[in-house]
Amino acid sequence: MKLSRFAAFSSSLLLGAVLALTGAGAAQAAESAALDYVALGDSYSSGVGAGSYDSASGSCKRSTKAYPVLWAAANSPSSFNFTACSGARTGDVTANQLGPLSAATDLVSISIGGNDAGFADVMTTCVLQSEATCINRVNQAKSYVDTTLPGKLDAVYSAIRSKASAAHVVVLGYPRFYKIGGSCVAGLSENERRAINDGSDYLNAATAKRAADHGFTFASVVPAFTGHEICSGSAWLHSVNWLNIGESYHPTASGQSGGYLPTFRNAA
Repeated sequence: MKLSRFAAFSSSLLLGAVLALTGAGAAQAAESAALDYVALGDSYSSGVGAGSYDSASGSCKRSTKAYPVLWAAANSPSSFNFTACSGARTGDVTANQLGPLSAATDLVSISIGGNDAGFADVMTTCVLQSEATCINRVNQAKSYVDTTLPGKLDAVYSAIRSKASAAHVVVLGYPRFYKIGGSCVAGLSENERRAINDGSDYLNAATAKRAADHGFTFASVVPAFTGHEICSGSAWLHSVNWLNIGESYHPTASGQSGGYLPTFRNAA
């Protein structure tokens, strides 16, 4: 009789533990399913370079392999709006991408600022012109980041917070593009590669500060891309491609799934 009572008591404890764990799991699933997620930003968020573009997105080139789509597929939020667009600047975000935001929005992701700082022109200059001209152009971009970009980022971040007052906002940065001393035997000089990396770091630092001042989370992708830069031998970034210039210097599908996705997942 004592053994029977003990067995019954043990069974009730086990059942209680199972119910508690099951309840916790259900609560977590419900919490994920209740999320309203909006993905904003430029080509690094739309997925340029990853291929598999949604034809309905037109020139915005939203990829089914972009990190916002991958995160949404894994987490099944109650709503997912993907408005990131190739070539977007800060003003494009405020003018064209904020429609889905509301007081009900729980999670927002964004990468922005590279186009404002003249990223495409920097890369074109460095590929086509002299080392001195390249480094000078990078320095011009840094000056813009110091003097003008902070105000533009403030405008975007304030607009997001105004429309999505309770959302957790994750601001993603940009990778370093080159492995210094890597496997490349042609193309840009090491000084040019180093200047471009420094320019990316400079942009990330300024963006991180503005994000923090607005109470947003800045998520650096530099650690995830370390060892996968151009010239690394295992690149997650396209080098210059004259047959598809728009994808040059953008993450590959592996860069989205192996670099941006885990970085966003850890910050979300």
